[in-house]
Amino acid sequence: MRSKGVLQAEIEFTVPFFDVDSMEVVWHGHYVKYLEVARCALLDKLGHNYQQMRASGYAWPIIDLQLRYVRGAQFGQLIKVQANLIEWQNRLKINYLISDASSGERLTRASSVQVAVDMASREMLLASPRVLVAAVERALA
Repeated sequence: MRSKGVLQAEIEFTVPFFDVDSMEVVWHGHYVKYLEVARCALLDKLGHNYQQMRASGYAWPIIDLQLRYVRGAQFGQLIKVQANLIEWQNRLKINYLISDASSGERLTRASSVQVAVDMASREMLLASPRVLVAAVERALA
């Protein structure tokens, strides 16, 4: 079991029909969308969402994405997606857990890594900009 991060956000929703295949199981590519929704909730909780990132002059592209499917989510199933902030000093690393909201059964584990890119120079930074680090410090205070 992965340890929880320093800050967490969680979303819940019912799997819609348009996300499933003919077997009524969520198509594997839609999990990335679910992670994005949870990541946005985490960034909102942090007080430094994508609009604020752009306004500060930095883009945060994903450079690594890992998913481990355990059991497929199904049409109509209520699922929970938890995003945990793990690293922020040099990169933004978030671990995720997708589970059945009723039983808590693990469905998918995932992680994403994002790095700061100066939008003016398009240069990738080796350390997170002070504006992100300060946002994390405020959220943890």
